[in-house]
Amino acid sequence: MNRLDLHGIRHSDVDRIVENFVLLNSTPMRIITGNSDRMIELVTGVLDRHNISYEKFRPGQVTIL
Repeated sequence: MNRLDLHGIRHSDVDRIVENFVLLNSTPMRIITGNSDRMIELVTGVLDRHNISYEKFRPGQVTIL
């Protein structure tokens, strides 16, 4: 499974990094967001913009099936 760990990534860089990751990789994918509500909001915003289905299986983690 492709994984993207966003620990240590600035909020201002998340949009570009997540968009590139989801568009250039195949499913399933996992994005590790950490517990930051803002980080989760930024990640799910990118996924929603591209109509990509996802689930939050554990706190701090978004999985794209």
